[in-house]
Amino acid sequence: MTRPLHITIHTPAQTLIRAGNRVTADRWQAILASLGHRVDVTTAYDGAPADILIAIHAWRSANAVVRFAGLYRERPIIVCLSGTDIYAYQQSHPEVTHATMAHAAALVGLHDLVGQSIPARFRSKLQVIYQSAPALVRGTTAPDAFDACVIGHLRAEKDPFRAALASRLLPSTSRVRITHLGGAMDENWAAKAHAEMAVNPRYRWLGEVPASVVRDTFATARLMVLSSLMEGGANVLGEAIAAHVPVIASAIEGSLGLLGAEYPATYPVGDTHALAQLLQRTEGDPAFLATLTALCAARAPLFAPERERAAWAKLIADVT
Repeated sequence: MTRPLHITIHTPAQTLIRAGNRVTADRWQAILASLGHRVDVTTAYDGAPADILIAIHAWRSANAVVRFAGLYRERPIIVCLSGTDIYAYQQSHPEVTHATMAHAAALVGLHDLVGQSIPARFRSKLQVIYQSAPALVRGTTAPDAFDACVIGHLRAEKDPFRAALASRLLPSTSRVRITHLGGAMDENWAAKAHAEMAVNPRYRWLGEVPASVVRDTFATARLMVLSSLMEGGANVLGEAIAAHVPVIASAIEGSLGLLGAEYPATYPVGDTHALAQLLQRTEGDPAFLATLTALCAARAPLFAPERERAAWAKLIADVT
């Protein structure tokens, strides 16, 4: 067993923003604390000593990584690769992003396809750790509607209104309803959501909600739509799988790396018509919906909390 360590997690997400990076930092803090370590979370690394630095986001945490590496040369750094690191900043800011990877003793990816999208020289450092989610007892679905949920903040990377736009194309007989949970990153996004609700009776946006409301939504939803343009391995996808909620997803690496490359309910990014066809098929073809449910249920053990905890225990032991 690894001796108790002092670990600092650096995240670019501010405390009050419940975006993915902050949720990840808080969960990892709890996991590492349960392993006996003392864990601090910071958004502005000040040079304080620690046995290990865990940096969430290679590009946004670059300054923290450089500072820690300069002060504590023999102490390990673990870097978690976000979706924007892998699919945006490697292209727009390769010097910074790859320099951060070079400083790392280990890289953490959140889905199975990360390795094919980072430079070959860094692949030996990569450890894939699925973000865990608790199992959920399914509730009773609404008999008069086919409820699909969208879980995610309103921002460009999420392509947040794709499911709403697709629902407009469904026949009048369709019972599909889209419930969207997630905060607006600014007033313009909120205005777009309100405008969509005004013209689309199938769509409702509930805004930022507690985690308990997300769980309640999963318990009664027929499916979840994840329409993102890029993802590093969305925690919400693991939550849906753990809850045995079937998923329709845009065909991006970050989702295929969690669902499996052959998952049959994906559509080309931004293709509203293809998404509408999948919504119509899941509603109208019980056998197809049952297949999706079974495929997601079969992958649920990958997202068990004890599996994530064991992966972190092994990684900490490996780097120390």
